[in-house]
Amino acid sequence: MKPSIITGDWGSLREHAQALRVEVFVVEQGVPIELEWDEADEVSIHAVAYDEDGQPVATGRLLPDGHVGRMAVRKSARGLGIGSRVLQALLAEAQRLGYKALVLHAQTHAVGFYLQHGFALQGEEFIEAGILHRQMVLELAAADGKPTGEPGQR
Repeated sequence: MKPSIITGDWGSLREHAQALRVEVFVVEQGVPIELEWDEADEVSIHAVAYDEDGQPVATGRLLPDGHVGRMAVRKSARGLGIGSRVLQALLAEAQRLGYKALVLHAQTHAVGFYLQHGFALQGEEFIEAGILHRQMVLELAAADGKPTGEPGQR
């Protein structure tokens, strides 16, 4: 499957990103719906992946403070590299915007995925929305290839 990835604001991607997040987080993982929506959606850059039929299959967001979050892949599309493509699109946006580093809260079952993309573990496990997580950080390289700074800095 060769998905197309669209990045944009919440207004343009809300319908598809919201449906995916409800399916994965609320229905599948049991996260209370009131914890799923926050004011960060309005100010974040969102990415949505679409399959060959134009159906949304994955999403994620990049917050202004350098956090990556709300990464979700529809169950039928997992293991196909689509989550990697969404993450790469968000990383490209972060680099375009001049972020020095990114941080995320990975569900513990997804830590290996983020390690494969260069993120490093930071701190101990913690519970968020009733699910075990680990904080992870990725330093982004400057044009000269050298790491550039602390998470969330621009």
